Amino acid sequence: MFAIAVIALVLTALLAYVNARFVGLPTTIGVMAIAMLMSLAVVLFDHIDISNLARYQVDFLRSIDFSQVLMEGMLSILLFAGALHIDLGALRRYRWQVGVLAVLGTIASTFIVGIAVWWLLPWFGLTLPFAWCMLFGALISPTDPIAVIGILKSAGASGDVGLVVSSESLFNDGVGIVLFTVLLGMAGQGVTPSLETSGMLLLQQAGGGLLFGALLGWATLRLLRKIDDHNVEVLITLACVLGGYELAHALHVSGPLAMVVVGLIIGNHGRNAAMSETTRLSVDMFWGLLDEILNAVLFMLIGLEIAVISFPSRSLLASLCVILIVLGARLLTVGMPVLLMRGWFRLPPRSWKILTWGGLRGGISVALALSLPLGSHRDLILTLTYSVVVFSILGQGLTIKRLIAGPR
Repeated sequence: MFAIAVIALVLTALLAYVNARFVGLPTTIGVMAIAMLMSLAVVLFDHIDISNLARYQVDFLRSIDFSQVLMEGMLSILLFAGALHIDLGALRRYRWQVGVLAVLGTIASTFIVGIAVWWLLPWFGLTLPFAWCMLFGALISPTDPIAVIGILKSAGASGDVGLVVSSESLFNDGVGIVLFTVLLGMAGQGVTPSLETSGMLLLQQAGGGLLFGALLGWATLRLLRKIDDHNVEVLITLACVLGGYELAHALHVSGPLAMVVVGLIIGNHGRNAAMSETTRLSVDMFWGLLDEILNAVLFMLIGLEIAVISFPSRSLLASLCVILIVLGARLLTVGMPVLLMRGWFRLPPRSWKILTWGGLRGGISVALALSLPLGSHRDLILTLTYSVVVFSILGQGLTIKRLIAGPR
C-alpha cells in the first residue's frame, strides 16, 4: 500500500510540474486533464500494439480501491480543511438558506434526475431499473465540496456568493450519502423503505453527525486552550480529524458532516480563542498544504480512471443528455429558488447563475458509483457518473472564473 501511495504522489508531482511549466491551468484541473490525455494515449498505443502500458495502468488502478481511499481516507481531511476557513459569523446569516438548498435541494434534485434518467435511457436502447435511476440521482445530485471549494478558490470567488456555494456544498454531500444508502438498500433488496425508516436514518446519520461534530469540536477546542505549542496543536487537530472520522463510522453517524462542524469550530472559535499567532500560521500552513496535495492526488486519480471505464456509443450519447439533465436539476432546485426569492436569499442579482454553474461534481460521486455491486447496472451508472464529473470539472471548472468576473 505504501508503494502505491508513493507512485501516486510521484505521478501527481510530475503532472503538476508539467501543468505549471507548460499548461498553466489551475492545478487540480490541469493535473486531471493531463492524466486523462495520458490515459487515452496509453489506451491508443495499446490498441495499435506499440506498448503494453495499458495493462500496467489498469493493474495499478485496480490495486487502488478508489472508493475506500476517498471515502475512508482523504474525505475527512479535505472536508475539515475546506470548513476551516468558512466564516461562521457570515454563515449564520445564511444558515436557513444554506440548509434549504443543502437538504431540500438535494432531495428534490435526486427525484428530478432519477425520474428523468429513467424516462430517457430507453430512447437510447438502454435499461436501468427505476430504483437504480434514483440511486444515480442520489449520488450525482450533491455537489462535491472538494471540487467546489478548490476550483472556486482558484477562480477568485469571494463574498456572500462564494460563502453560500461553498457552505451548501460542504453540507449537501452528507444528505446525498444518506439518500444513497437508503436507495442502495432498496435497489439491492427490492424493497421500498418506509418514510419513517428513511426519516430515522436521516436523523441518525445527519443529526447524529452534526451533534457528534459539535461535541468533538468543543472537546478539541478545550485541549487547544490548555497549551501553547504550535507543533502539538497541529498534531491534535490531525488526530481529531482522523480519529474523529473513524469514531463517527463506529457510531453510525455521518463522518463528513461531523468533520465540517469540527472544521467550523476550530477555524472560528479555535482560531480566535485558543491559538497564538504562531499556531494560527502553523495550522493554516499545514492544512493548506495537505489540502493542496490531496486535491492534486485525487484529481490525478480521477483522470487516470478513464482507462478502466467503458464508453459504448449508446452510453456516450446518453451521457450527453444526462449532463443536461443534471444541469437542469441544479437550475430548478438551486438557481431558480435563488432567482425567484432574491429578497430572502439577499444575494447579488447574478448569483443564481454562479450557484447553478458552480455546482461541480467530483470524486465523491465517482467513489459512490464505484462502491456499487458489480454488474451491468453499475457499469452504466459509472459511465454516466464519470461523464458528468469530467464535464463538470473541465467544462464548468474552466469557465466559472469568467462567469464570476462578468458584470454584476
